[in-house]
Amino acid sequence: MNYFEIANSPWIWLACGACVGWVLLQSFLFVRKSLKVGKELGVTDAQIKSTVKIATVTSIGPSLGIAVGMVALLLSLGGPIAWYRLSYIGSVAYETTAAELGAQAAGEALGSLSPTGFATAVWTMTLGAMGAPILTALFTDKMDKLQNIMAGGKREMLPIISGCCIAGVFAFLTCDRVFRFDAQTVAALVGFASMALFSGFNKKAQKKWIHDWAFTLSMFIGMAVSMLF
Repeated sequence: MNYFEIANSPWIWLACGACVGWVLLQSFLFVRKSLKVGKELGVTDAQIKSTVKIATVTSIGPSLGIAVGMVALLLSLGGPIAWYRLSYIGSVAYETTAAELGAQAAGEALGSLSPTGFATAVWTMTLGAMGAPILTALFTDKMDKLQNIMAGGKREMLPIISGCCIAGVFAFLTCDRVFRFDAQTVAALVGFASMALFSGFNKKAQKKWIHDWAFTLSMFIGMAVSMLF
């Protein structure tokens, strides 16, 4: 039996659709709860609208990247699995690598799998991502205590620590691309330079559209220039 018949079967669509539906339900509940708590904390409607707008705009670039990667995953593992995995994790690099490792463990390669190779690839993708939700479930409620320990009991240090953590995450995700000396290096450096120029210009210009769109535009500029290489 061709593995694509299994990968695109109604039962797989149903199972994956149920998982994606759970994600959508969680998203709805989180939004509803955050709006309620925001009101209790005195967050204004204008602040909420501004946050939603900025979050929406900055998600465009990464979402397009995921959409492009979904096409590659779709051709290898079928529509339902690509839809399900990238709705949960959103990392094309991880999913593709995990699927390839799973296929290799079964002695096969993506694109020419047997039903066993397909199952092995899907299990590898799923089990390999289990660490994050398990750690989140076990330690999220303890993060406040950890933050206080890291800040030495000084609440005013928390924004600084949070900013440093975000900078560290971006550095971790970018450094390996900077030192590849290929198109990804060009994309990272041009994106960085574009964001720096937007930020520097907007210190004087104070244009709201630049504040809202700079991050997304910088990503697109980086990707566009990298295509030349």
